[in-house]
Formats: sequence, C-alpha cells, structure tokens
Amino acid sequence: MNARIFHIVDVFAETKFTGNQLAVCLNAGDLTDEQMQSIAKEMHFSETTFIASESQPNGGYDVRIFTPKEEVPFAGHPTLGTAYVIQREILQEPVEQVILNLTVGQIPVTFTYDGGEADILWMQQKEATFGQQLDPKNMAEVLGLKPADLDERFPVEEVSTGLPHIVVPLKTLKRVRRIQVARDKYFALIEQQWAKSILVFCPETYQPQNQVNVRVFAEYYAVPEDPATGSGNGCLAGYLLKHHYWGSNQIDVRSEQGYEIDRPSLLLLQAQESDGQIAVAVGGKVISIAKGEFI
Repeated sequence: MNARIFHIVDVFAETKFTGNQLAVCLNAGDLTDEQMQSIAKEMHFSETTFIASESQPNGGYDVRIFTPKEEVPFAGHPTLGTAYVIQREILQEPVEQVILNLTVGQIPVTFTYDGGEADILWMQQKEATFGQQLDPKNMAEVLGLKPADLDERFPVEEVSTGLPHIVVPLKTLKRVRRIQVARDKYFALIEQQWAKSILVFCPETYQPQNQVNVRVFAEYYAVPEDPATGSGNGCLAGYLLKHHYWGSNQIDVRSEQGYEIDRPSLLLLQAQESDGQIAVAVGGKVISIAKGEFI
C-alpha cells in the first residue's frame, strides 16, 4: 500500500477532544475493500471514511464509510467530517455546498462560515421511513431497565434516514444513565430486526439550553456506545415529528449525546413534513485534530 495522508477530526464537537472522532483517508481509490476494512479496524473509531479521489463524478465526491467491523451505506458524523476535510484540504476555499456520493446515494452538505472558517455544517438526510414497532417490555430487558422506565405514550420503533435505528423513548435522564445493555438479549433482538443500533432518548438534559438527551448502542458494528450519531439523531428528528412529541408540526432542537462516556457532543436537528414526507437535516461543528500518513 502506497503512503497516503489521513486526517482526524472531531465531529459534533464544541471544543477539541469532544464529539465523535473520525479518520478521513484521501486519494483512497486504489485501496481494496480488505485494505479499507483493515485501516478502519486499526483506527478503531466508530467510522473511518475513504475519499476515492479529488475528482467529482456525477457532481460529488465518491466516499465509502467503514466501521471497525464492516462497511455501512450511510452515517452522519462521517458525512459532515468528510465534507469538512474536502472543503479544507481539497477545495481550500469557502464553498456553499459539498456533495458526497455514498452507497445510500448523494448527500449534500451545506456550510456556514465564521471569519472565513467553516462553522456549522448541515447534511440533508434521506426521507425518514419507519419500520416495525417493538415490544417495550422486551426492549426494557435488553437495556437493563423496567418497562415503567419507558415513556408509554410513544412507541419503540425502527426509523431510517439512510441507516436504521431502533428509537426508544425514556422518561427521565436518571433512567437514561441507568442503562446496562444485556449483550445476549441485544444480539438476540437485532438478529430479527432491520435496525441494528438502539437509540434511547429523554427530554431531560445535562445542559439547560438543549432539548433532548441521547445515547446510542451499536455493538453489532463493533461500537458499544457511540458518542455522537448523526444518522441516529436524524432518525430521532423524524420520529419526534411523526409522533408530535412536542405537539408541533416541525422540529428544530438541540440534541446532546456522549456525556455518559466523557465525549460530550451537540447535534442540531431539523425536520418538517410536506405531502406526507418527512425531510430531515442534522447539523453541527467539526474541529480538525491531527494529520498523519499511512506508510
């Protein structure tokens, strides 16, 4: 394998060494699937991305996303982080939008700037779609909770905006913090499900300016707990809108994640419905951390 450059960024981060870590490899078009998987396993972040080249076939950059275990068609923080690296390292000038050609399709990322530097990045995710509603009692057992800990007003439901998650409503932050995933029950559950990741949320937060607290468990992808999940929070935005969680016909909220594993993160969620379709956007900041070279 020829020497090649990679960048490490923190996504959905307010300061360095918070948010979700991402490695982005440049000029990776000549790598085999096995080499990309090996690099992702070596980096051992939730995801590592590979930009095929600096050219733009079909108006976007070809990008692939790997967890330490396997390739995924879409993921949120890799989308924002990779777009940030493209703007900063390849284009090297402010642009309004960068388009990524992912397995799930084209995902546009728009930029806002502060003093010429990228500030908030927004990704327009795929339309929210909904799968099965699951048994709350069974889900409580998977999470090491009691059925009464779940908010019975809302369902446990599979949702996808590109990568499906099981969305679980809890009543309080105390219950969110109490979660202990039973691995055997988790794997038994997801064996039969479209979604392999579990997202739990509640309306109590660590920071008063935020509206929802989130945790995501995805050991199927070799990620026991994710510090910031753009795909999952996109699913949550669609879920909140569909079920009128706050009695509103649109969502514009701040979501916090990662506090329980010392990687506090902030995700901005927007959703609105038009003609029966739910459009979802997720935004946040990206911070450059390091640059290196594989030899």
